[in-house]
Amino acid sequence: MAKHHGVQKKVRYKFKKSVRERGLRSITRYVREFEIGERVHIKIDSASQKGRPHPRFHGRTGKIIDRRGRAYIVEVRDGGKFKKLIVNPEHLMPQKLISEAGE
Repeated sequence: MAKHHGVQKKVRYKFKKSVRERGLRSITRYVREFEIGERVHIKIDSASQKGRPHPRFHGRTGKIIDRRGRAYIVEVRDGGKFKKLIVNPEHLMPQKLISEAGE
């Protein structure tokens, strides 16, 4: 059988949650609002498959440049280029929350 290299390759193990994190997240993750120009971290939530970016961008930081329906357009640097991703809000975290938790 041929070896497949699709978008969802190895995602079953890559985004597996621990026992205590399983299930849907709180509703605030799905209705969170972001401002244009705000910096966000891309943290893919495996409980929601819609509006998920490519697994390559998991853990990256980008800037919101526009809104498209319920989703946001996030500009991320990939190598020497800037790429635009269309991402739903449940896969985004504000940069402020991450930096405050680390201190």
